[in-house]
Amino acid sequence: MNPTRRTVLRASTAAGAAAALSGCVTAGGSDPAEQATGAVTDENPLGVPADTDLEVVMFDGGYGDEYTRHAVTLYEERHPGAAVTHEGLQKVGEVLQPRFVAGEPPDVVDNTGAGRLDIAALADAGQLTDLAELLDAPSLDDPSVPVRDTLLPGVVEDGTLDGTAYFLNYSYVVWGVWYSRSLFDEHGWTYPATWDDMIALCGEIKAAGIAPWTWQGKYPEYMMDPLQSLAAKAGGLELVRAVDNLEPDAWRQDGVLAAADAIHRLVTGGHLLEGSEGLSHTEAQNAWSGGQAAFIPCGSWLEGEQQGVTPEGFDMTLAALPALTAADALPDGAVQGASSESFLVPAQALNPRGGLEYLRCLFSGEVARGFAESARAMPVVKGATEGLDLAPGLASVAAALDTAGEHVFGYKYRTWYPELAKAVDDATGELLTGRADPEQWADRIQQAADQTAADDTIAKHER
Repeated sequence: MNPTRRTVLRASTAAGAAAALSGCVTAGGSDPAEQATGAVTDENPLGVPADTDLEVVMFDGGYGDEYTRHAVTLYEERHPGAAVTHEGLQKVGEVLQPRFVAGEPPDVVDNTGAGRLDIAALADAGQLTDLAELLDAPSLDDPSVPVRDTLLPGVVEDGTLDGTAYFLNYSYVVWGVWYSRSLFDEHGWTYPATWDDMIALCGEIKAAGIAPWTWQGKYPEYMMDPLQSLAAKAGGLELVRAVDNLEPDAWRQDGVLAAADAIHRLVTGGHLLEGSEGLSHTEAQNAWSGGQAAFIPCGSWLEGEQQGVTPEGFDMTLAALPALTAADALPDGAVQGASSESFLVPAQALNPRGGLEYLRCLFSGEVARGFAESARAMPVVKGATEGLDLAPGLASVAAALDTAGEHVFGYKYRTWYPELAKAVDDATGELLTGRADPEQWADRIQQAADQTAADDTIAKHER
């Protein structure tokens, strides 16, 4: 498995590359002289041209490409005169950046993974197609329902920059802490309700000869997720907005510092599997599913990534972060979640109408159900998992979302400011290896945030 699956919304290891790309991907000339168009009809609401080829470029990651090839099949059934080229790439930005610069991008791009193109920079340069037409088009499942109304809450917002929808994410990701329910049942352990309970349980787990936690040390963003989840639970959505909006001293808020201290207690208490700081995501996950550690932080794609290596009966389970304090601003069960796996239609594509139509096929209930089954992940299409026999991990993700209800939160700074995200992850690596304390961690990140806020060359966003 390529060590980039986790970077669905992220920029940790890729931030340097993304920053470099953002400076040159915005070149390109004027729109292509002859973009294909077709007649708009009830059967062809997006005006897809007949007999015009379509090029789709995918991120070849942990979800696989079965679901996107399913969408190709639907597209070809609806437009039999078109030939569809479908290609999977590991580093989308590295390969496609020259094509964007030359004004010759593909018709559809799954812009995900390390080294992905900077979406904010693309949008700022007019390189992305406004997806409003797609969102207002009749869905494949029910022509009386527009595509936008078939999507889970927040999905359109996640792909919107400065009031325009430029991309649509396909997978609904929930971040939390994973454990083996069968292991916990065997030892009589209960998932902790508070962080103090977590630290106490870590002592019991160590006494049983198991490391309490492991983490994907080569990619510090994995541990940043529980930290920022604890911060949001403590300080509420006001804290999240302050961080995203680059407000002064946002990273020195009480809730942020308390969350950093909580994660730091795993270090000072000796609760991390020895050597975790040097592990890749697959190495850490394999150590966890192999029984060397009880907890691991990860998003809801974990079960899909671990297919084939997880022991039978392991019964992996995702849980929301415990409460940080008795006075948390968000209720128990609040969870960090957002859509990911970003699909876009380049503005300079030769067949943008076909690109929009392909996404209409991709976001159909039929394809979404297949995604849930093959990738063991939550699609963003409403009702797509109803009636399916869900694997244990995916069932726990669905249960976590149900428990959270309206209390699902997420940060935007990673998508908006890749260089800041890189600084956050570098500092978090120092925190988790004991080379920085919570105050030093916060000061380092706040300095990077202040530099971002003061840099007039960086487009700013607000929520």
